[in-house]
Amino acid sequence: MSGSQPLVFLGSPQVSAEVLTALVCAGHEIKLVITGADRRRGRGGATSPTPVGATAIELGLPVSHQTSDAATCGAALGVVVAYGEIIRPAVLDAMPMVNIHFSLLPRWRGAAPVERAILAGDNHTGVCVMEVVEALDAGGVYASETVSMDPDATAESLTARLGQVGTELLLTCLEQGLGDPIPQQGEVTYASKISVEDRHIDWSESNEHILRKVRIGGAWTSWRGERFRIHSARVVDGQIVPIVVQPAGKPKMDFDDWIRGARPAESEWFE
Repeated sequence: MSGSQPLVFLGSPQVSAEVLTALVCAGHEIKLVITGADRRRGRGGATSPTPVGATAIELGLPVSHQTSDAATCGAALGVVVAYGEIIRPAVLDAMPMVNIHFSLLPRWRGAAPVERAILAGDNHTGVCVMEVVEALDAGGVYASETVSMDPDATAESLTARLGQVGTELLLTCLEQGLGDPIPQQGEVTYASKISVEDRHIDWSESNEHILRKVRIGGAWTSWRGERFRIHSARVVDGQIVPIVVQPAGKPKMDFDDWIRGARPAESEWFE
């Protein structure tokens, strides 16, 4: 199947929006964009679209929030990038679909492949353009590329890099034709959704493991009984030293500024 076929695009976050933009810039016809529902922002009750929804509006593309609409929009191929919703068999029966998945399958099938690769200390990861099937991330692979893991990479920076690599892979696949997918081979591991506890810092763990939690984003500890977020940190003289922090109910700030205001006792540390 070549790039001349009309597409339906399914995705929601910023990395997906950048893929959508690249498809349009490359001249692909997008019959419909399907994305998550608009969400309330702030206290005023106003809603705003997902990054994909906002990009679609800017590009003048029709938008839906119903996955089932993919089957009736007139597209010949679906492109899925971090959509976050289950695609039912009835839709998959209506057309083939491909997915950009941010790992080297079958390692890290599931919702959080980037974060799980960081937490596991993987020294490389990658991107697959894969066939969407009913089973979770179990489809054959059309193309893949390995990406080395920078030891300081965050989930945000690594996702952006993988998105760029995946976009190029997808565009090449669409230009040259998908061909036949290659069945996945190797040990299957699952990247379950990151929980609040996954982000909790246990100060008895190694510095390396604590830094991995910081790098996936949302790492937290407690300070005087309240949740305290650590957004970035480094190791100095064998100890974790926060760089950017966020006390409960306050904006992000430099750790040194927080120290001056909090004035912890000499032996006091996070809980």
